[in-house]
Amino acid sequence: MGIEKLNRYLYDSKEQVLRISKWITFLSASFALGIIIYENGFVLPYSHLAFIMKAFDVILIIFVLNYLIRVLYSFNRLTFLKNTWFEGLLMFLVTVVTVSKFFFDFSITQNIIEVTGTHYAKEVYRYAITLTILYLVGFEIIKISSYLSYLTIKPAATFILSFLILVFLGTFLLMLPRMTVMDGGASFMDAFFTSVSASCVTGLSIVDTGTFFTFKGKLVILILFQLGGIGIVSFATFFATFLKKGVGIKHQLIIQDFLNSESLYSSKTLLRQVIGITLSIELISSICIFFTWGNQIVFDSVFQKIFYSIFHAVSAFCNAGFSLFSNSLYQEQVQSSYLLHIIVAITIIIGSLGFSSIQDLMSPARLRERLDKPWMGWKIGTKVAVYTSVVLTILGTLVFFLLELNNEETLKGKSIFEQGVLAFFQSVTARTAGFNSINIGAMAIPSVIFMIFLMFIGASSGSTGGGIKTSTFLLISLSSLASITGRKYVELYKRTISSELINKAFTIFSFAVTYNLLMIFVLTITDGDLPILTLVFEQVSAFATAGLSMGITADLSVVGKSIIILSMFLGRIGTLTLALALSSRVKCNSYQYPEAHLMVG
Repeated sequence: MGIEKLNRYLYDSKEQVLRISKWITFLSASFALGIIIYENGFVLPYSHLAFIMKAFDVILIIFVLNYLIRVLYSFNRLTFLKNTWFEGLLMFLVTVVTVSKFFFDFSITQNIIEVTGTHYAKEVYRYAITLTILYLVGFEIIKISSYLSYLTIKPAATFILSFLILVFLGTFLLMLPRMTVMDGGASFMDAFFTSVSASCVTGLSIVDTGTFFTFKGKLVILILFQLGGIGIVSFATFFATFLKKGVGIKHQLIIQDFLNSESLYSSKTLLRQVIGITLSIELISSICIFFTWGNQIVFDSVFQKIFYSIFHAVSAFCNAGFSLFSNSLYQEQVQSSYLLHIIVAITIIIGSLGFSSIQDLMSPARLRERLDKPWMGWKIGTKVAVYTSVVLTILGTLVFFLLELNNEETLKGKSIFEQGVLAFFQSVTARTAGFNSINIGAMAIPSVIFMIFLMFIGASSGSTGGGIKTSTFLLISLSSLASITGRKYVELYKRTISSELINKAFTIFSFAVTYNLLMIFVLTITDGDLPILTLVFEQVSAFATAGLSMGITADLSVVGKSIIILSMFLGRIGTLTLALALSSRVKCNSYQYPEAHLMVG
C-alpha cells in the first residue's frame, strides 16, 4: 500500500520532473563532452586539469541523481533496475567513489591504481574518469538517436547526413593542437582531407599519418574509419536495440539499405550479428598481426605494439588502407614480413565480402543450420560475393605476376613465393583496400591500367569497400552476354534476375563512368602539369575508395584535392543512395506509350 500511495503522489509530477531531468542531463552531457575535447585537444596547465576533475565530479553527481530520479518515477522499479543493471552498477560505483572522496577525503580508485604499482596513478585515474564520462555521454547520445524515427527526412538522406556529421566532427577534432606534432595543429585542408578519407574508408592522405599525427590523432582516425566502415547510424542503432524503447522503422530502413538486408525484420538481427562478427574478426586479426611483427621493427612499448596491431587490423577489415608506416607495408621494416601481408590480405578479403555475406558465412546460427541441413547452401548474394571475389583475386594475381615478373622495381630478383605473395596482395588490395606492399609508382603501365580496372569494380555490395561492386559488374556482364546470345532473360543460379536490378546495375555503371570521366577532365585542367595516367589512377582510386596512389595526392592543387574529397564521399555513400536522398516522389502511372524503334550501335 505504501508503494501505491507513493506512486499516486508522484504521478502528477512525473512528466514535468522527467522532462526537466532530461534537459539537465543533456546539458551536462554536452558540457562534459566539451570539457573532454578541451582537455584532450589542448595543452593545459595543472590548474586547469584540477578544475576539470572537479567539474567531472559534479557531472557524475548529476548523472547519479538523474538515474535515481528515473528509478523513483518508474512505477515498476524492480523491472527498471533489471533492464538498466549495468548503468545502475556504474552509478553505484560512481556513488561509492564520490562519497569516499568528498566525505572521507579518500579516493578509492586512485589508491587501487597506486597499489598496482603504476607510476602515473593520477593520470590513469583521470583517464578512467574520462572514459566513464564518455560512456555516460555516449549512452545519452544513443538515447537521443532513438528519436530518429520521428524525423521526416528520408532514410537515405539520414544516412548521408550521418556521414557529413562524422566528417566535420573528425575535421574539428583533427585540427586541435594535441592531435598533431605541428605547432598550432593541422590546417583545415589537412584535417578535412584526412577526416573524409578516414570516414569514407579510403586511405588517401596528403600528410604522413604515422609521423604527422600524435597518438590521440591516430586514435581519432581509427575511430573515424571504424565508424565509417560499419556506419555511425549502425553503431547507434546497435546500442539502441538494448534500450527498452528499442528502435523505430526509420532506423531499420537505414540499416536495411546500408547492410543490403533482405527485409526490415532481418536487418536488426543482421546488425547485431554483424557488429559481433566484425569485432571478433578485428580482434583475431589484431592478435595475429601482433605476433607477426618482424624483428626489424622496434616498438617503444608493448602498448604501442598493441595499438599498431589494432590499427592495422581495423584498417584492413574496413578496407580503409590507413597505415602508421610512411610507405604502408612497403616500409623497409615490414616489406619482407610476408606472413603479416597474408594476414592483412585475408582480413581485407573478409571485410570486402559484405556484411550480409559475412553473416551468412560466419554467424553461429547459419553454421548450425547448415550442419543440421547439409543441403542448404549459401544465399545467392553470398555466392556472388565469394565467387566473383575469388575469380577477380586469382585473375589479378596472375596478371600482376606476369606483367611485373621482369620489373626490377617490383618482383624481379625475388623468390617464387615472395613474388606470389606480392602479386596476391596487390590483387586483393586493389579492390578498395588501399595498402601497398610494392612501389605503385614503379609499376608497369599495363599493371597500372589493370589495377584501375580492379579498383573500378571494387568490393561486394553491403561491404566496407567501394567501387561499382562485384554484383553490379556481374549483372552487367550477364546482361550483355544475354543480349549477345539472344536470351530474353538474365539467369543466375537458376533464378531470373529482374529488369529492375539490371537497370540499377546499368545506372550505377553509367553514373560511375560519366562522373569519373568528368572529374578526370577537370583534373587535367586544374593539375595538368601531372601525368594523365597518375590523375586517372588517383581519381578512380578516390571514387572507388581504394586509397591507392602513385604519389601525387599531396601535390594536387586545392581544387584537385577538393575533387578527390568529393569523389571519396560520393564513392562511399553510393550513387543510388544519393539519388534516393535527392529524388522527389513520382506518381506511378499504369499507361504505356507505343514502342519506338531506334538504331543502336
